[in-house]
Amino acid sequence: GWLLWRRHNPVAAPPPADYEAIKEAARARNAELSAFGRDIGPIPAVVDPDRKRRAATDFRYFCQMYFPRTFSLAWSDDHLKVIARIEQAVRRGGLFAMAMPRGSGKSSLASDACIWAMLIGAREFVCLIGSDAGHARSMLESIKVELETNEHLLEDYPEAVFPIHALERIHKRAKGPLCQGA
Repeated sequence: GWLLWRRHNPVAAPPPADYEAIKEAARARNAELSAFGRDIGPIPAVVDPDRKRRAATDFRYFCQMYFPRTFSLAWSDDHLKVIARIEQAVRRGGLFAMAMPRGSGKSSLASDACIWAMLIGAREFVCLIGSDAGHARSMLESIKVELETNEHLLEDYPEAVFPIHALERIHKRAKGPLCQGA
């Protein structure tokens, strides 16, 4: 009924505006559409604040809770020593060399330590060095994949991880996302 009424009772068209007014109206409309499309919405609440609080002070717990498939085996004494040194380096700074057998989790511990340091706010910048360019790229890709897909991290660190998830692995979108207009 509405469409039939509109057809038989047309609304008078507004008087044509000058070119600058038309151009400004189009710019404003496009800016509004762009801002709407880039807005990721509100940041969700933390699912488990107690788990997050404990993980902020215990790197071993962080690894077990947020990367259960990576760290599914029991920790050796060497692992526990390395974890203690990583905690010290992240919290107070410093360098140390880590030598362990091939396949014992050195790269996983180092990559996850970088994630931990950033998420708990212990370090503004982190540096992860690989044995060669290919290994370094692989570790960086591993970090990116965890931040983009790890649901456990999303649950407890939404302030850092939710905007990354909102990109939906389309990295070009990272140039201008908004959160409720800001």
